[in-house]
Amino acid sequence: MRLEVLSREDMNALSRELSRAGIMNRTREEVSPQISHYVVIEGTYAELLEKAEGIEPVEAALDELRFAYEEITRDWKVGEKKSLERLFDESDLGKLIVVTALMEAGAVAEEDGTLVLNEMVPLDFLRAELRFSIDDIEEYLEEVEERFKTGMVTEYTLEKRYFVEVMEVDRELIEEALEIAKEYATEESVVEAMFDGIARSVLADVILELAGRHRRKNELMEAIMEREPIVVEGERERMNIYFDEDAIEDFLKELQSLGYLKVKGNRIWV
Repeated sequence: MRLEVLSREDMNALSRELSRAGIMNRTREEVSPQISHYVVIEGTYAELLEKAEGIEPVEAALDELRFAYEEITRDWKVGEKKSLERLFDESDLGKLIVVTALMEAGAVAEEDGTLVLNEMVPLDFLRAELRFSIDDIEEYLEEVEERFKTGMVTEYTLEKRYFVEVMEVDRELIEEALEIAKEYATEESVVEAMFDGIARSVLADVILELAGRHRRKNELMEAIMEREPIVVEGERERMNIYFDEDAIEDFLKELQSLGYLKVKGNRIWV
């Protein structure tokens, strides 16, 4: 199973912690692209609001803008200077869009590293550019294209990513690795690794159990494929584990490298 961390330092630290716990692992660095596609619409707030009825993502974005506008202008008097930090933080996209719109309208100006409110422009007259991930707006895409003047933005980011791969199939070692990883790895990768680890452990147990009864590789492969999918039942959840012959071939090699079995020609030893 593979765990993603945010830096080389965290990657090496996690690898050391796992090794100290007797958990086999290896580090991996990858340069990979991140590609995102967005639909862009623009216009005054009033124009966008008039056309947005029934298109939930656009309505939600406009509600967020109204809330942001009210928050920003509630206690900002004409002529008053404010720092960017007082107005919003980088994660507040709605407020960033509102401040940008106010600046483009000439209502806000930058002065000595601060922003000064020159006049109060009603929200309805402010021009805004909104963008939506294709995935978020896919079911409304045709309506959006009909009602709005749309554009497309594609963002390509080339980034270095850092991983620690845990090379274990024992359930206890996998659970220990996940517990250690919580201090270093991204939350999303820990969740994905948890399911990967469970599936690998279950698959390994099934293969080793079958290998105890089938001493020839071709018979073992046939017996494994007959079990696909392997179903793991919980109290309220279920996991279906699917695989193909090529994947099982590689998994057998991995089990052999870990010392769980030996494959030579068409013979299997457990």
